[in-house]
Amino acid sequence: MVSSGNQPKNVCVIGAGSSGLVAARELRKEGHNVVVFEQSQDVGGQWLYDPNVEGEDPLGRDTTLNVHSSIYASLRLTSPREITGFTDFPFLVKKGRDMRRFPGHGELLSYLRDFCAFFGLREMIRFNNKVEYVGMLDYDEFGKDLRWVVKSKDKKCEKVVEEVFDAVVVATGNYSKPRLPSIRGMETWKRKQMHSHVYRVPEPFRNEVVVVVGNSLSGQDISMDLVGVATEIYLSAKSTEVSEGLSKVISKHENLHLSPQIESLEEDGRVVFVDGTWVIVDTIIYSTGYSYSFPFLDTKGLVEVDDDRVGPLYEHTFPPSLAPSLSFVGIPRKLIGFPFFESQAKWIAQLLSGKRALPSWDEMMLSIKEFYRSRDVAGVPKHKTHDIASFEYCDKYGDNCGFPHLEEWRKVLCLSALRNADANLETYRDSYDDLEFLQVAHQSPYFTQLGVKSIPM
Repeated sequence: MVSSGNQPKNVCVIGAGSSGLVAARELRKEGHNVVVFEQSQDVGGQWLYDPNVEGEDPLGRDTTLNVHSSIYASLRLTSPREITGFTDFPFLVKKGRDMRRFPGHGELLSYLRDFCAFFGLREMIRFNNKVEYVGMLDYDEFGKDLRWVVKSKDKKCEKVVEEVFDAVVVATGNYSKPRLPSIRGMETWKRKQMHSHVYRVPEPFRNEVVVVVGNSLSGQDISMDLVGVATEIYLSAKSTEVSEGLSKVISKHENLHLSPQIESLEEDGRVVFVDGTWVIVDTIIYSTGYSYSFPFLDTKGLVEVDDDRVGPLYEHTFPPSLAPSLSFVGIPRKLIGFPFFESQAKWIAQLLSGKRALPSWDEMMLSIKEFYRSRDVAGVPKHKTHDIASFEYCDKYGDNCGFPHLEEWRKVLCLSALRNADANLETYRDSYDDLEFLQVAHQSPYFTQLGVKSIPM
């Protein structure tokens, strides 16, 4: 078994977003000494909206991006507040703030600030400190006595500090490094191309013809954001079979069109689609997702990112050769995030305090290989390795650290929101019928704290 002693550990947490904050809290609850490095001036991570993207590489190919957040001004949550918060700190409705059930991004930032204040986490955080290097110290083939050298730079004074920690928790988020498609002519196309990472407001695209590549949630949101200012918007999708909700939006707006994938970009400004149609375009916005990136992390090849598969990681959290002294929080996607991050943080903290132990290296590696094999058999592309989309997995994961299973009402409400979005993309955040949810949710003490006395129909 892989285990650790009972002495408190000196732990470095990288990032003060939602995953980093809950990791810091759980580590401190277990008695560890915690330092959180945050490159921005405040908590929030991805939810710390930054309107200033001037000077950034519009395609995000520069690995020294100064802007971490990919939040655009109009963004609202796609999940209702009832299921968004941590299990012991409900995302309450508060007077004088954004009281909507699907609030804007600023309200979630306020929630994270409230969480930080309530649990006294700021005293552990070094703001404006960017981690530039994390490397192993005293490593042997069995991972014993492993410690970590961490080099961080204070952005204000440019001073680099080198410290040694017993453990490192990487909580840097996974929505900052743009993932781009490969399109013929993309490298030489003279007109404006950008990734949605640097999209903020629609006004710069007034009277333009715009192609938005990718019909994910952000691609749909940005397309709807542009309908009031752009001359024409072409939403380029892999499949022309789209949800009922998106079909309704397209039929409603004369200047919004659904187009197939792009075949090529031509020197005269044309965007040619795979069906042979084309349009002369002013701007292309690639809403094509994000890649995992840890440029500061040196593990001598023991942890690598291969086509967005971070691995090998046992349960998407622990590299078998380096665990539990190195761990990752927030890698999985397509799940109810905050409770899952909380369960990850609890497991990590308990392992470092010696309350629990991981399986042997052989057992962890076998589990990882079996998981990869199951994804291959199911036809899941490698870059979607960490897309979970399973309540059962979240419950099973929680069993490792005594974390409670997701309440039934959370599951019901999550699925209800997804169905409503598919059916009514423009209105689901403000018009919903949750009778099924109400029948389950009001039985929960958690729900009664939320301040949502009734739900508009």
